Amino acid sequence: MHPHSTATMGAFATGAGATSTNRKQHHHLRRYLNTFSTNKNNKTRRRSSSRRRKGDERRTMVSAKYSSGLQKLENCVDSGQFDRPMMEELFTIADEMAKVKPGSKDSLLLQGYLMSTLFYEASTRTRLSFESAMGRLGGGIVSTESAGEYSSAAKGETLEDTMRTVESYCDIVVLRHFQAGSAAKAAKVMRAPLINAGDGPGQHPTQALLDVYTIQKEIGRLDGFKIAFVGDLANGRTVRSLAMALTKFNDVEFFFVAPDVVKMKDDIKLFLDERGVKWSESTDLIATAKKVDVMYQTRIQKERFGDRLDDYEKAKGKYIIDQSVMDALSDTACVMHPLPRVDEIDPAVDGDKRSAYFRQAQNGLFVRMALLKVLLLK
Repeated sequence: MHPHSTATMGAFATGAGATSTNRKQHHHLRRYLNTFSTNKNNKTRRRSSSRRRKGDERRTMVSAKYSSGLQKLENCVDSGQFDRPMMEELFTIADEMAKVKPGSKDSLLLQGYLMSTLFYEASTRTRLSFESAMGRLGGGIVSTESAGEYSSAAKGETLEDTMRTVESYCDIVVLRHFQAGSAAKAAKVMRAPLINAGDGPGQHPTQALLDVYTIQKEIGRLDGFKIAFVGDLANGRTVRSLAMALTKFNDVEFFFVAPDVVKMKDDIKLFLDERGVKWSESTDLIATAKKVDVMYQTRIQKERFGDRLDDYEKAKGKYIIDQSVMDALSDTACVMHPLPRVDEIDPAVDGDKRSAYFRQAQNGLFVRMALLKVLLLK
Protein backbone atom coordinates (compact mmCIF):
# COMPACT_ATOMS: atom_id res chain seq x y z
CA MET A 1 0.00 0.00 0.00
CA HIS A 2 1.21 3.52 -0.81
CA PRO A 3 2.53 5.34 2.26
CA HIS A 4 -0.23 7.96 1.99
CA SER A 5 -3.02 5.37 1.70
CA THR A 6 -4.01 5.31 5.40
CA ALA A 7 -4.41 9.06 5.54
CA THR A 8 -6.27 9.02 2.24
CA MET A 9 -8.73 6.36 3.44
CA GLY A 10 -9.40 8.45 6.51
CA ALA A 11 -10.18 11.43 4.33
CA PHE A 12 -12.68 9.38 2.31
CA ALA A 13 -14.34 7.82 5.36
CA THR A 14 -15.05 10.98 7.32
CA GLY A 15 -16.97 14.19 6.81
CA ALA A 16 -20.59 15.14 6.08
CA GLY A 17 -22.50 12.58 3.99
CA ALA A 18 -19.77 9.94 4.34
CA THR A 19 -22.22 7.12 5.16
CA SER A 20 -24.41 7.59 2.06
CA THR A 21 -21.51 7.80 -0.34
CA ASN A 22 -19.00 5.41 1.27
CA ARG A 23 -19.25 2.70 -1.39
CA LYS A 24 -18.78 5.14 -4.26
CA GLN A 25 -15.84 6.79 -2.48
CA HIS A 26 -14.28 3.39 -1.78
CA HIS A 27 -14.41 2.68 -5.52
CA HIS A 28 -12.66 5.97 -6.31
CA LEU A 29 -10.09 5.26 -3.59
CA ARG A 30 -9.22 1.92 -5.16
CA ARG A 31 -8.76 3.59 -8.53
CA TYR A 32 -6.52 6.17 -6.86
CA LEU A 33 -4.35 3.57 -5.11
CA ASN A 34 -4.04 1.51 -8.28
CA THR A 35 -2.17 4.34 -9.93
CA PHE A 36 0.76 3.50 -7.64
CA SER A 37 0.99 -0.17 -8.62
CA THR A 38 4.07 -1.28 -10.55
CA ASN A 39 3.73 -2.29 -14.17
CA LYS A 40 5.58 -5.62 -14.29
CA ASN A 41 6.10 -5.33 -18.02
CA ASN A 42 7.99 -2.07 -17.55
CA LYS A 43 11.53 -2.97 -16.49
CA THR A 44 12.73 0.56 -15.83
CA ARG A 45 11.17 3.86 -14.99
CA ARG A 46 12.93 7.10 -16.00
CA ARG A 47 13.75 9.34 -13.09
CA SER A 48 12.77 12.32 -15.18
CA SER A 49 9.25 10.92 -15.60
CA SER A 50 8.98 10.50 -11.84
CA ARG A 51 10.22 14.03 -11.36
CA ARG A 52 7.66 15.35 -13.84
CA ARG A 53 4.82 13.51 -12.05
CA LYS A 54 5.83 14.96 -8.72
CA GLY A 55 6.03 18.41 -10.24
CA ASP A 56 2.89 18.32 -12.40
CA GLU A 57 0.65 19.95 -9.83
CA ARG A 58 3.19 22.65 -8.99
CA ARG A 59 3.87 23.39 -12.65
CA THR A 60 0.16 23.66 -13.36
CA MET A 61 -0.33 26.18 -10.59
CA VAL A 62 2.87 28.15 -11.26
CA SER A 63 4.22 28.17 -14.80
CA ALA A 64 6.05 30.67 -16.91
CA LYS A 65 6.54 31.29 -20.60
CA TYR A 66 9.47 33.19 -22.01
CA SER A 67 9.73 35.06 -25.29
CA SER A 68 13.44 34.39 -25.85
CA GLY A 69 15.61 31.29 -25.94
CA LEU A 70 15.13 31.01 -22.18
CA GLN A 71 12.07 28.90 -22.97
CA LYS A 72 14.31 26.12 -24.31
CA LEU A 73 17.18 26.52 -21.83
CA GLU A 74 17.83 23.19 -20.11
CA ASN A 75 21.22 23.80 -18.45
CA CYS A 76 23.56 26.69 -17.74
CA VAL A 77 27.02 25.42 -18.65
CA ASP A 78 28.77 28.33 -20.37
CA SER A 79 28.08 31.98 -21.07
CA GLY A 80 28.02 31.34 -24.82
CA GLN A 81 24.58 29.77 -24.44
CA PHE A 82 23.03 33.19 -23.85
CA ASP A 83 22.32 35.59 -26.70
CA ARG A 84 21.29 39.19 -26.17
CA PRO A 85 17.50 38.64 -26.03
CA MET A 86 18.00 35.86 -23.46
CA MET A 87 20.15 38.06 -21.23
CA GLU A 88 17.79 41.00 -21.52
CA GLU A 89 14.79 38.86 -20.57
CA LEU A 90 16.71 37.26 -17.71
CA PHE A 91 17.63 40.71 -16.39
CA THR A 92 13.98 41.75 -16.47
CA ILE A 93 13.17 38.70 -14.36
CA ALA A 94 16.09 39.56 -12.05
CA ASP A 95 14.56 43.02 -11.50
CA GLU A 96 11.36 41.26 -10.45
CA MET A 97 13.28 38.92 -8.14
CA ALA A 98 14.84 41.91 -6.38
CA LYS A 99 11.33 42.88 -5.26
CA VAL A 100 10.37 39.49 -3.77
CA LYS A 101 9.42 39.87 -0.10
CA PRO A 102 9.24 37.12 2.54
CA GLY A 103 5.71 35.73 2.79
CA SER A 104 4.66 37.05 -0.62
CA LYS A 105 3.19 34.87 -3.36
CA ASP A 106 6.44 34.99 -5.32
CA SER A 107 8.39 33.80 -2.29
CA LEU A 108 6.69 30.41 -2.80
CA LEU A 109 7.42 30.05 -6.52
CA LEU A 110 9.74 27.09 -6.01
CA GLN A 111 8.07 25.55 -2.99
CA GLY A 112 8.48 21.77 -3.11
CA TYR A 113 11.57 21.88 -5.36
CA LEU A 114 14.99 20.79 -4.11
CA MET A 115 18.37 22.12 -5.24
CA SER A 116 21.67 20.35 -4.61
CA THR A 117 24.87 22.40 -4.34
CA LEU A 118 27.92 20.25 -5.01
CA PHE A 119 31.16 22.22 -4.62
CA TYR A 120 34.58 20.63 -5.15
CA GLU A 121 36.28 24.01 -4.68
CA ALA A 122 35.94 26.67 -2.01
CA SER A 123 33.20 29.25 -2.42
CA THR A 124 31.48 31.88 -0.34
CA ARG A 125 29.47 34.20 -2.61
CA THR A 126 28.48 31.71 -5.31
CA ARG A 127 27.38 28.94 -3.00
CA LEU A 128 25.60 31.14 -0.46
CA SER A 129 23.90 33.25 -3.12
CA PHE A 130 22.54 30.14 -4.87
CA GLU A 131 21.30 28.71 -1.58
CA SER A 132 19.81 32.08 -0.61
CA ALA A 133 18.18 32.36 -4.04
CA MET A 134 16.51 28.97 -3.67
CA GLY A 135 15.41 29.73 -0.12
CA ARG A 136 13.97 33.13 -1.02
CA LEU A 137 11.76 31.42 -3.61
CA GLY A 138 10.54 28.77 -1.18
CA GLY A 139 12.70 25.86 -2.34
CA GLY A 140 14.77 23.42 -0.32
CA ILE A 141 18.51 22.81 -0.36
CA VAL A 142 20.63 19.64 -0.20
CA SER A 143 24.28 20.59 0.13
CA THR A 144 27.77 19.26 0.67
CA GLU A 145 30.82 21.39 1.30
CA SER A 146 34.26 20.33 0.04
CA ALA A 147 32.71 17.61 -2.11
CA GLY A 148 36.09 16.30 -3.21
CA GLU A 149 36.94 15.50 0.41
CA TYR A 150 33.60 14.56 1.92
CA SER A 151 31.76 12.95 -0.99
CA SER A 152 32.36 9.54 -2.56
CA ALA A 153 34.84 11.20 -4.89
CA ALA A 154 37.31 10.61 -2.06
CA LYS A 155 36.70 6.89 -2.63
CA GLY A 156 37.37 7.14 -6.33
CA GLU A 157 33.83 7.64 -7.66
CA THR A 158 33.69 9.30 -11.07
CA LEU A 159 32.02 12.69 -11.51
CA GLU A 160 29.49 11.12 -13.88
CA ASP A 161 28.38 8.54 -11.30
CA THR A 162 28.18 11.18 -8.59
CA MET A 163 25.97 13.39 -10.75
CA ARG A 164 23.66 10.52 -11.72
CA THR A 165 23.17 9.77 -8.05
CA VAL A 166 22.80 13.32 -6.79
CA GLU A 167 20.19 14.26 -9.39
CA SER A 168 17.93 11.48 -8.09
CA TYR A 169 17.65 13.40 -4.79
CA CYS A 170 16.76 16.81 -6.20
CA ASP A 171 15.30 18.82 -9.08
CA ILE A 172 18.36 20.88 -10.04
CA VAL A 173 22.12 20.66 -9.36
CA VAL A 174 24.64 23.49 -8.95
CA LEU A 175 28.17 22.20 -9.55
CA ARG A 176 31.57 23.77 -8.92
CA HIS A 177 34.54 21.67 -9.99
CA PHE A 178 38.29 22.17 -10.29
CA GLN A 179 38.57 20.78 -13.83
CA ALA A 180 37.77 22.83 -16.94
CA GLY A 181 35.02 21.15 -18.96
CA SER A 182 33.64 19.21 -16.01
CA ALA A 183 30.24 20.90 -16.11
CA ALA A 184 29.71 20.00 -19.77
CA LYS A 185 30.75 16.43 -19.03
CA ALA A 186 28.31 16.21 -16.12
CA ALA A 187 25.43 17.72 -18.10
CA LYS A 188 25.74 15.01 -20.76
CA VAL A 189 24.77 12.25 -18.30
CA MET A 190 22.08 14.15 -16.39
CA ARG A 191 18.36 14.58 -16.86
CA ALA A 192 17.92 17.26 -14.19
CA PRO A 193 19.03 20.82 -15.02
CA LEU A 194 22.66 21.62 -14.22
CA ILE A 195 24.16 25.01 -13.41
CA ASN A 196 27.90 25.46 -13.75
CA ALA A 197 29.14 27.40 -10.72
CA GLY A 198 32.70 27.44 -12.04
CA ASP A 199 34.84 24.71 -13.61
CA GLY A 200 38.48 25.37 -12.81
CA PRO A 201 40.00 27.91 -15.21
CA GLY A 202 37.20 27.29 -17.72
CA GLN A 203 33.80 28.96 -17.37
CA HIS A 204 31.70 30.73 -14.74
CA PRO A 205 28.50 31.61 -16.65
CA THR A 206 26.37 32.87 -13.78
CA GLN A 207 29.16 35.25 -12.76
CA ALA A 208 29.23 36.55 -16.33
CA LEU A 209 25.46 37.06 -16.27
CA LEU A 210 25.51 38.96 -13.00
CA ASP A 211 28.47 41.01 -14.25
CA VAL A 212 26.60 42.07 -17.40
CA TYR A 213 23.56 42.86 -15.25
CA THR A 214 25.76 44.98 -12.96
CA ILE A 215 27.28 46.90 -15.86
CA GLN A 216 23.78 47.74 -17.06
CA LYS A 217 22.82 48.93 -13.58
CA GLU A 218 25.98 50.92 -12.98
CA ILE A 219 26.59 52.77 -16.27
CA GLY A 220 23.10 52.49 -17.75
CA ARG A 221 23.96 50.78 -21.04
CA LEU A 222 25.34 47.63 -22.62
CA ASP A 223 26.34 49.12 -25.97
CA GLY A 224 29.10 51.60 -26.73
CA PHE A 225 31.37 51.36 -23.71
CA LYS A 226 34.97 50.46 -22.84
CA ILE A 227 36.02 47.90 -20.25
CA ALA A 228 39.42 47.08 -18.76
CA PHE A 229 40.14 43.57 -17.48
CA VAL A 230 42.92 43.70 -14.89
CA GLY A 231 44.89 41.03 -13.01
CA ASP A 232 44.96 37.28 -13.57
CA LEU A 233 43.49 36.99 -17.05
CA ALA A 234 45.04 33.61 -17.83
CA ASN A 235 43.42 31.72 -14.96
CA GLY A 236 40.39 33.91 -14.30
CA ARG A 237 37.28 32.08 -15.49
CA THR A 238 35.20 35.17 -14.69
CA VAL A 239 36.98 37.37 -17.23
CA ARG A 240 36.83 34.66 -19.88
CA SER A 241 33.09 34.17 -19.40
CA LEU A 242 32.38 37.90 -19.28
CA ALA A 243 34.43 38.61 -22.40
CA MET A 244 32.40 36.03 -24.30
CA ALA A 245 29.09 37.41 -23.01
CA LEU A 246 29.90 41.01 -23.92
CA THR A 247 30.47 40.12 -27.58
CA LYS A 248 26.67 39.87 -27.85
CA PHE A 249 26.45 43.65 -27.51
CA ASN A 250 27.50 46.45 -29.86
CA ASP A 251 30.62 48.59 -29.89
CA VAL A 252 32.23 47.23 -26.72
CA GLU A 253 36.01 47.75 -26.57
CA PHE A 254 38.31 45.62 -24.40
CA PHE A 255 41.58 46.56 -22.66
CA PHE A 256 43.70 43.80 -21.08
CA VAL A 257 46.06 44.81 -18.26
CA ALA A 258 47.96 41.88 -16.78
CA PRO A 259 51.42 40.74 -15.71
CA ASP A 260 53.23 38.79 -18.45
CA VAL A 261 52.78 35.41 -16.72
CA VAL A 262 48.99 35.74 -16.56
CA LYS A 263 48.08 37.53 -19.79
CA MET A 264 44.77 36.84 -21.53
CA LYS A 265 45.05 33.58 -23.45
CA ASP A 266 45.05 33.46 -27.23
CA ASP A 267 41.75 31.57 -27.50
CA ILE A 268 39.82 34.55 -26.12
CA LYS A 269 41.74 36.97 -28.33
CA LEU A 270 40.93 34.82 -31.36
CA PHE A 271 37.29 34.65 -30.24
CA LEU A 272 37.14 38.45 -30.19
CA ASP A 273 38.93 38.78 -33.53
CA GLU A 274 36.49 36.43 -35.22
CA ARG A 275 33.64 38.65 -34.07
CA GLY A 276 35.26 41.92 -35.00
CA VAL A 277 35.59 43.09 -31.40
CA LYS A 278 38.28 45.67 -30.73
CA TRP A 279 40.82 44.82 -28.03
CA SER A 280 44.30 45.89 -26.93
CA GLU A 281 46.84 45.11 -24.23
CA SER A 282 48.48 47.63 -21.91
CA THR A 283 50.88 47.72 -19.00
CA ASP A 284 49.82 51.20 -17.84
CA LEU A 285 46.89 50.97 -15.42
CA ILE A 286 46.54 54.73 -14.90
CA ALA A 287 46.48 55.50 -18.62
CA THR A 288 43.91 52.76 -19.16
CA ALA A 289 41.73 54.01 -16.31
CA LYS A 290 41.41 57.35 -18.08
CA LYS A 291 39.88 55.64 -21.13
CA VAL A 292 37.37 53.15 -19.72
CA ASP A 293 33.84 53.11 -18.36
CA VAL A 294 34.28 49.85 -16.42
CA MET A 295 37.36 48.68 -14.53
CA TYR A 296 37.09 44.92 -13.85
CA GLN A 297 39.78 43.92 -11.35
CA THR A 298 40.64 40.31 -10.44
CA ARG A 299 42.97 38.72 -7.89
CA ILE A 300 46.08 36.76 -8.82
CA GLN A 301 44.94 33.17 -8.21
CA LYS A 302 47.72 31.51 -6.24
CA GLU A 303 45.94 28.15 -6.28
CA ARG A 304 46.34 27.94 -10.07
CA PHE A 305 50.14 28.25 -10.00
CA GLY A 306 50.89 24.91 -8.38
CA ASP A 307 54.64 24.75 -7.69
CA ARG A 308 55.35 27.79 -9.91
CA LEU A 309 55.66 30.10 -6.93
CA ASP A 310 58.25 32.28 -8.66
CA ASP A 311 55.66 33.15 -11.33
CA TYR A 312 53.11 33.94 -8.63
CA GLU A 313 55.50 36.33 -6.93
CA LYS A 314 56.12 38.09 -10.26
CA ALA A 315 52.38 38.65 -10.76
CA LYS A 316 51.25 39.40 -7.22
CA GLY A 317 50.64 43.03 -6.33
CA LYS A 318 51.64 44.46 -9.68
CA TYR A 319 48.33 46.17 -10.50
CA ILE A 320 46.45 47.65 -7.54
CA ILE A 321 43.43 49.90 -7.66
CA ASP A 322 44.05 52.69 -5.16
CA GLN A 323 43.13 56.35 -4.94
CA SER A 324 45.43 57.28 -7.80
CA VAL A 325 43.54 54.94 -10.13
CA MET A 326 40.19 56.22 -8.86
CA ASP A 327 41.33 59.76 -9.59
CA ALA A 328 42.05 58.76 -13.19
CA LEU A 329 38.59 57.22 -13.70
CA SER A 330 35.69 59.33 -14.93
CA ASP A 331 32.92 60.28 -12.52
CA THR A 332 30.50 57.94 -14.33
CA ALA A 333 32.80 54.89 -14.42
CA CYS A 334 32.58 51.91 -12.07
CA VAL A 335 34.99 49.44 -10.49
CA MET A 336 33.98 45.77 -10.37
CA HIS A 337 35.56 42.67 -8.84
CA PRO A 338 34.17 39.09 -8.67
CA LEU A 339 35.65 38.76 -5.15
CA PRO A 340 37.31 37.61 -3.00
CA ARG A 341 40.02 40.23 -3.10
CA VAL A 342 43.43 39.96 -1.49
CA ASP A 343 45.39 43.18 -1.96
CA GLU A 344 44.44 44.25 -5.50
CA ILE A 345 41.89 46.88 -4.37
CA ASP A 346 42.77 49.22 -1.54
CA PRO A 347 39.92 49.08 1.05
CA ALA A 348 40.28 52.85 1.35
CA VAL A 349 38.36 53.24 -1.94
CA ASP A 350 35.42 51.08 -0.84
CA GLY A 351 33.40 54.16 0.07
CA ASP A 352 33.73 55.68 -3.39
CA LYS A 353 30.35 55.64 -5.17
CA ARG A 354 32.06 54.13 -8.22
CA SER A 355 33.17 51.06 -6.24
CA ALA A 356 30.47 48.61 -7.30
CA TYR A 357 31.83 45.23 -6.19
CA PHE A 358 29.56 44.72 -3.17
CA ARG A 359 26.51 45.78 -5.19
CA GLN A 360 27.78 43.38 -7.83
CA ALA A 361 27.77 40.53 -5.27
CA GLN A 362 24.18 41.33 -4.28
CA ASN A 363 23.13 41.37 -7.93
CA GLY A 364 24.30 37.77 -8.06
CA LEU A 365 21.45 36.82 -5.76
CA PHE A 366 18.80 38.33 -8.04
CA VAL A 367 20.27 36.89 -11.24
CA ARG A 368 20.51 33.43 -9.70
CA MET A 369 16.94 33.63 -8.43
CA ALA A 370 15.90 34.46 -11.99
CA LEU A 371 17.90 31.58 -13.44
CA LEU A 372 16.45 29.05 -11.00
CA LYS A 373 12.96 30.21 -11.90
CA VAL A 374 13.70 29.90 -15.62
CA LEU A 375 15.17 26.40 -15.38
CA LEU A 376 12.52 24.99 -13.07
CA LEU A 377 9.34 26.70 -14.30
CA LYS A 378 8.40 26.49 -17.98
